[in-house]
Amino acid sequence: MRLWTIHPKYLDAKGLVALWREALLAKKVLEGKTKGYRHHPQLIRFKETPDPTAYIAEYLRGVYNESLARGYKFNADKLPTGKRVRGKIKETQGQLTFEWAHFMKKLKIRQPALYRKLKSISAPNHHPIFKIVPGPAKEPVFKKA
Repeated sequence: MRLWTIHPKYLDAKGLVALWREALLAKKVLEGKTKGYRHHPQLIRFKETPDPTAYIAEYLRGVYNESLARGYKFNADKLPTGKRVRGKIKETQGQLTFEWAHFMKKLKIRQPALYRKLKSISAPNHHPIFKIVPGPAKEPVFKKA
């Protein structure tokens, strides 16, 4: 499960679709509707919010909005309805930097043209649900892929 801190606009098509599916799985986990992945490190930051299901819903909305911008047809019926969150999840600059480097390694192999387009970015944007604060990466966040 990968719930990227980086903005979904950077993801290639395969990455964006995978993020949508994994965020939907995270939603089910946080709702208690599945037994797997309950202790996955990517869920910690959502579990630590005042309302984990509302925050993952907001994360999903960000992914969905990126899909619309690309003309994709993600199923809007899968988006949670209900209250919106106003707060942000604090995440560290180190984590964002770590994820960017991890993502770029994957992209270099999977989508070399997109990698060349993005490789000059040293300070990527983050998903709108996050507020970036100073600090190191929080290991372990991603298992080796």
